[in-house]
Amino acid sequence: MSSPSKRREMDLMKLMMSDYKVEMINDGMQEFYVDFHGPNEIIFLPFVICGCVRSVSGGVWRIRVELPDAYPYKSPSIGFVNKIYHPNVDEMSGSVCLDVINQTWSPMFDLLNVFEVFLPQLLLYPNPSDPLNGEAAALMMRDRNCYEQKVKEYCQRYAKAEDVGGPAEEKSSDDEELTEDESDLSDEAVAGNPDP
Repeated sequence: MSSPSKRREMDLMKLMMSDYKVEMINDGMQEFYVDFHGPNEIIFLPFVICGCVRSVSGGVWRIRVELPDAYPYKSPSIGFVNKIYHPNVDEMSGSVCLDVINQTWSPMFDLLNVFEVFLPQLLLYPNPSDPLNGEAAALMMRDRNCYEQKVKEYCQRYAKAEDVGGPAEEKSSDDEELTEDESDLSDEAVAGNPDP
């Protein structure tokens, strides 16, 4: 590859020619949104005590991507725009805690790897021992069923195809307010059942 800018152009073109909707921010090729559809499978993990981990099935997220000047030698910055309840994603900023992006990135990887391998793996295999969302990690370790219910609620509420129609700045914060009934239900679900 002759230069980072050529590689950036080539990787972005590959992403645009794939099944992903890509929307550029500003005029440059360094910042853009990608509409990402989460995996639909249920994965069985024999080494997990509870037997299985359900994926964040059917969710659609808008992912903000920023490519540094030194891309592909430096990793892209990846963040969820719409809300997701996941131990390794900061609920407020959407930042992602993923070793392969943050620490072990290699120029051998490209943007398609991020969307076809790394993000699906992140959703299918959350790591509560290295959390950005401590509440999600604690709930996942304490009560797997309650955690999965909360993930499902977030998917239904924030990860529908119509939720990725525009940048976060265009969304109204009124849409994110919980009704009093939903808030009470959510608090009960997080608290779990009292000890006998």
